[in-house]
Amino acid sequence: MSLQCGIVGLPNVGKSTLFSALSSAKAEAANYPFCTIEPNVGVVEVPDDRIKVLEGLINPQRTVPTIVEIVDIAGLVRGASKGQGLGNQFLANIREVDAIIHVVRCFADDNIVHVEGRVNPVSDKEIIDLELQFKDLDSIEKKFARVEKAARVGDAKAKVELEILTRVKNALLQGKSVRAVGLTDDEKAAIADLQLLTIKPVIYVANVDENSIQNGNEYVEQLKAAVADENAEVIVLCAAIESQIAEMEDADEREMFLGEYGLTESGLNKLIRASYAILNLITYFTAGVKEVRAWTIQRGWKAPQAAGVIHTDFERGFIRAEVIKLPDYEKYRTEAGCRDAGKISVEGKEYVVQDGDIMHFRFNV
Repeated sequence: MSLQCGIVGLPNVGKSTLFSALSSAKAEAANYPFCTIEPNVGVVEVPDDRIKVLEGLINPQRTVPTIVEIVDIAGLVRGASKGQGLGNQFLANIREVDAIIHVVRCFADDNIVHVEGRVNPVSDKEIIDLELQFKDLDSIEKKFARVEKAARVGDAKAKVELEILTRVKNALLQGKSVRAVGLTDDEKAAIADLQLLTIKPVIYVANVDENSIQNGNEYVEQLKAAVADENAEVIVLCAAIESQIAEMEDADEREMFLGEYGLTESGLNKLIRASYAILNLITYFTAGVKEVRAWTIQRGWKAPQAAGVIHTDFERGFIRAEVIKLPDYEKYRTEAGCRDAGKISVEGKEYVVQDGDIMHFRFNV
């Protein structure tokens, strides 16, 4: 399954620099708004040492990690929901992504113009939130009257939907995002056709200067305080430094560079893992001499669903799954070794796949 995260934020907060560091695609980074006219899409691997372990044990012909697609969406401005700047186009682009990476400027630099004329991370965040909330409110109001009329004449489904829409509408009118309403999965499904923007999970990226990478700064603290009730993660990084790290092909060179800043890993690694986790995703592996591959599934999926990610025939004709835990594979070195040691479990249709499982599916169609 493909996962797509959209990078949003005001112009000149470091979105395109971050995108360039994240992916092999390079967005034009320029010191003026709207330098990204069409959304750039890049592909980045999800950091996972487990696949490297399997690669070292098996020495396969090829290794295929799990990936995340990153979409660099051009900067929104105040009034975007009403079409200001290039608002309508980019708000539409946000509808297509699974999660939002909201980049907030947490550094002062007179050489980089701020579209609002000052550095204020809380205000910047609120501008973006407000534009997305306005757009969601517009979507709900267009549907509200029709659902309300159907509910009035006794349509049971419409009554349920109206109650959900009312709760969501009231929250938006109070300046809250839909994700803060606490909708159940069924309630989300009932209004999924609206493709609401503020229902999407979000990660805040505090883009800081070099001196603030380790301990942050007053801007970061202001941002953290502003999102404290959102149950959202704030990741602190310096996009300019991350772009330098991303260009280093030598692992030792990267490690030495990180060490100079007192870091053990890049901020991008933390960001990608957080993006993966925020959608409640896990990874299982298939492993053989031809290929070691990581597969992305939703946490809680059962074995047939997981098999279907490889091919629909695997799910349709599912018989059983043979499962090895990674620590056992590391200990016994090979699949044959695990089998001899009794460390391969045979699981049926009700088995809930666990993160890191190494699986082989038996099927018949």
